[in-house]
Amino acid sequence: MTALAGLDLGTHTIGVAVSDSLRSVSSPLETIKRKKFTLDAQRLLQIAKTRNLGGFILGLPRNMDGTEGPRCQSTRAFARNLSRLTDLPIGFWDERLSTVAAERALLEADTTRKRRAEVIDHVAAGYILQGALDRLNHIRQPHEQ
Repeated sequence: MTALAGLDLGTHTIGVAVSDSLRSVSSPLETIKRKKFTLDAQRLLQIAKTRNLGGFILGLPRNMDGTEGPRCQSTRAFARNLSRLTDLPIGFWDERLSTVAAERALLEADTTRKRRAEVIDHVAAGYILQGALDRLNHIRQPHEQ
C-alpha cells in the first residue's frame, strides 16, 4: 500500500496531511499559501512524488444540513482540474466540523493564537484524512460474527 494525502482546501490556503504507508495514521504536513491553480497543483504533485502517495482525499465542505453549496462546487472543480494533471485517484470526505475539531484540539494543547493560525489548516487536513482512513480500515477488516 501507499500513503494518501488529505487536503483542506480554503480560499487562501491548502492544508495538507499525509498518512503512513499502512494508511492507519494521519499526520499534518504543511499549509500551502494559494497562489494560482497551476502553482498549487505543482506543489501538491511534488509532495505526491516525494512521498510516493497513492491518492488524494479532499475535504468536501458540505453545509450542516448535508447539502452542497458554492464551496463544494469549488472543491469539485479543483479536483477535476487536478485529475487532468495526474492519474492518482482523488476522493472526497465530508469535512463538516473538521476545522472545529482541529481548533478544539489546538486549544486543549494550549497553542497560542498565532501558532493556531499557522497550523489550523493542515491540522484540519489531518482530521479529514484520519476520518477517511478510519472508514477505509473499517471496510477492509473482516467482521467477526
